Amino acid sequence: QLQLVESGGGLVQPGGSLRLSCAASGFTLDYSAIGWFRQAPGKEREGVSCINIYGGRTNYADSVKGRFIISRDNAKNTVYLQMNRLKPEDTAIYYCAAKYSTCQGGEYDYWGQGTQVTVSS
Repeated sequence: QLQLVESGGGLVQPGGSLRLSCAASGFTLDYSAIGWFRQAPGKEREGVSCINIYGGRTNYADSVKGRFIISRDNAKNTVYLQMNRLKPEDTAIYYCAAKYSTCQGGEYDYWGQGTQVTVSS
């Protein structure tokens, strides 16, 4: 069974950090792209970051550029999203998704169940 499982969400104070994980099972991440998305209450889902597993090319939304870092561990079949200098507006459910394509094209084939991130004092 093909599956993506996110973890690492939680409650953090403004300025703090969290690291989200996206673990893939049932398939390898080779030659795929993994994206992180988020959706806040009452807002549309937005793309946060993406990484091409082959080659490692990354991209980021302007709202997180310089604060978030996406990375991969091929041996663990896992992608991470390191979130630093968190702001209240980063509060959302974060999802990871995978596709057999690059970040630059194609639709996502698989989605995780999401993990809640809350930034509040």
